[in-house]
Amino acid sequence: QVELVESGGRLVQTGGSLTLSCATSGRAHVTYVLVWFRQTPEKAREFLAAVTWGGGNKMYSESVKGRFTVSRDIANNTTYLQMNSLKPEDPAVYYCGVTPGRLSIATKIPQAYFSWGQGTQVTVSS
Repeated sequence: QVELVESGGRLVQTGGSLTLSCATSGRAHVTYVLVWFRQTPEKAREFLAAVTWGGGNKMYSESVKGRFTVSRDIANNTTYLQMNSLKPEDPAVYYCGVTPGRLSIATKIPQAYFSWGQGTQVTVSS
């Protein structure tokens, strides 16, 4: 089982940048996919980005494409989400998750199939 711990969330001004980290531990399958989702009390958990375990393939939601970048530090077992040009609609609890499979399943399988971290809060002030 893979365990995940998110960190890096904080208050940021509109237009600012922030990088979130997701530290992973435990045994992982080579075909595992890492994902970033976010959630607010009013909305369901929203897909943001996905990356393969080796970091070679990525995908993004249209809402964050061009602003957010996901990457993998394999040596340190860490996945990052670099967020630029933060907007007032970006505040949420950000979660990383992992599941076996191809990159394409990141938005196609039930969220219960993922293992999730505890989340990290991102707040954007206008």
